[in-house]
Amino acid sequence: MKKALIVEDNPDNLRLMTYILQREGYEILSAQDGEQGVKTAAGTRLDLIIMDIMLPGIDGMESTRRIRASESNSNPPIIAMTSYAMRGDREKIMAAGCNGYIEKPVDPLRVMTEIKKIIEREEI
Repeated sequence: MKKALIVEDNPDNLRLMTYILQREGYEILSAQDGEQGVKTAAGTRLDLIIMDIMLPGIDGMESTRRIRASESNSNPPIIAMTSYAMRGDREKIMAAGCNGYIEKPVDPLRVMTEIKKIIEREEI
């Protein structure tokens, strides 16, 4: 079974993404802040990480940088999920090590299609 980590501090967003990914066959791990996300990623072989950017403690960009710098993970695709929509934000998020970017509010009917596109693009 594929494993995904969702790093999200909003319970409603966490529930929604958990439901969507479980329907696609993912086993879900979750973290409510950046530090916990980094620790979970370091100790687990993951197939996907969904990373909120606005998190308590270290933000999602710093969490992503730390996960990418760690040699103890499987280098999974990391997809940012954020309401940041200002000019230059996407570039900053991608420069931090994310493979893709999904804007909030998440469209439950389209989000899995977007995730699959990002994952497929990375596998090429």
